Amino acid sequence: MYRTITKIAKRFFTDAQIYKYGFNWSPMYRRSTGRLVTVSEDLMYVKIKIPLSIKNRNYVGTIFGGSLFSATDPIYMIQLMNILGENYVVWDKNASINFKRPAKETVFTEFIFSEEDILLIKNKVLKNGEFNLVKTPNIVDKNGVIIAELSKTIYVADKLFYKEKRKQKENSPS
Repeated sequence: MYRTITKIAKRFFTDAQIYKYGFNWSPMYRRSTGRLVTVSEDLMYVKIKIPLSIKNRNYVGTIFGGSLFSATDPIYMIQLMNILGENYVVWDKNASINFKRPAKETVFTEFIFSEEDILLIKNKVLKNGEFNLVKTPNIVDKNGVIIAELSKTIYVADKLFYKEKRKQKENSPS
């Protein structure tokens, strides 16, 4: 459904606009309480905010850890899918969050890919057919104090390599 809507929207909006407003209007993402506030035109930079609100306030009055995690979870995967294009398969493979201190106010996270990151991914995939990229952004308050450390492993593969790998798995005896 989201891919179909995106294809139609591309006639009228930039990729950055679709990415930002698509996330912010999506019922799936809205429930996380996160909001995309900045998306660069090339999609290499995304900044989100997670405000403390009645929707995510926990028993002790801070942002519920699940809201922090869910607001950050889908960003890298979909960001990278859009940057790399249709010839690649991109999946979230692993994620963890290390809480450092309570989130007592609005917090932020930046998701950044550099040209070097994209070149590394493409070269590793070209050489090996697949690659696991690890990114470690932080969730910070307005003063830059670290609230939580994230670790995301994103699996990237050549689409043809991935299809062949899946076919081999299906045909191998368990």
